[in-house]
Amino acid sequence: MSEQPHPRAGRLSTSSTRELLELMHAEDRRAVAAVGAHLDRVAAAVDAVADRLRSGGRLHYFGAGTSGRLAALDAAECAPTFGVAADLVQGHDAGDGEAEDDDRRGAAEASAARLQAGDAVVGVSASGRTAYVLGALAEARRAGSLVVTISCAPGSPLGTTADLAIEIETGPEVIAGSTRLKAGTVQKVVLNMLSTGVFTRLGRTYRGRMVDVLASNEKLRRRAAGIVADLTGASAARVDSALAEAGGSAKLAILMLRCGLAAGEARSRLSSAGGDLSAALGER
Repeated sequence: MSEQPHPRAGRLSTSSTRELLELMHAEDRRAVAAVGAHLDRVAAAVDAVADRLRSGGRLHYFGAGTSGRLAALDAAECAPTFGVAADLVQGHDAGDGEAEDDDRRGAAEASAARLQAGDAVVGVSASGRTAYVLGALAEARRAGSLVVTISCAPGSPLGTTADLAIEIETGPEVIAGSTRLKAGTVQKVVLNMLSTGVFTRLGRTYRGRMVDVLASNEKLRRRAAGIVADLTGASAARVDSALAEAGGSAKLAILMLRCGLAAGEARSRLSSAGGDLSAALGER
């Protein structure tokens, strides 16, 4: 559908800038609203991917063009946001041009990633026909990995390869063929849901806070201190002291202050709870 001209295409050249932007805004809202009809599929994907990662697997994204860049962005943001290992979520982006049409390259890059049966692989393609992604997913299936797909083309070849296919029809783009618009917006929304949902299920957030944030600069150190203060009610001095003992870990500092534990005791309890702060606090 992204290749079809928009019903108002003939008037765009003579529209005012404001009218153009109003149309784009309306179409973006319509596209995001379309995600709501597919939340059951997204939820199933979140739970399935979380199960794989909980058992020691990794998450791999494969895409090309806009889809590949969006997937690579989501992968890159997981480590600093959720405090996970840099290689736990990996983005494989073929870029633009003829690489998109190279299924052998997709298969080779998937093979080089050493996919395992315990891994989760997400293929992202607006058209659902990108050869690079299809080649990568064929290799993922051979490895026994969980295969999830995100596309804007129901019934596409991509969806038929998946254990879980998320296919969201977005309709004609304001600029025909430009999948960086509505299709890109929908893919970004679903990728946000997928990674955030997975790491929330894995205990990498707590009460809607980034308790595993990597406090690697002054802004993030202030953020970590604010999170600890908010969730414990402790004074600034006690928060700073706990964070210093915890090596900058907001999650550990919260457990220390809430339960009156030394850093070593808190670390042991958190480890026994699989890193889940709620479980370490006895809330579940």
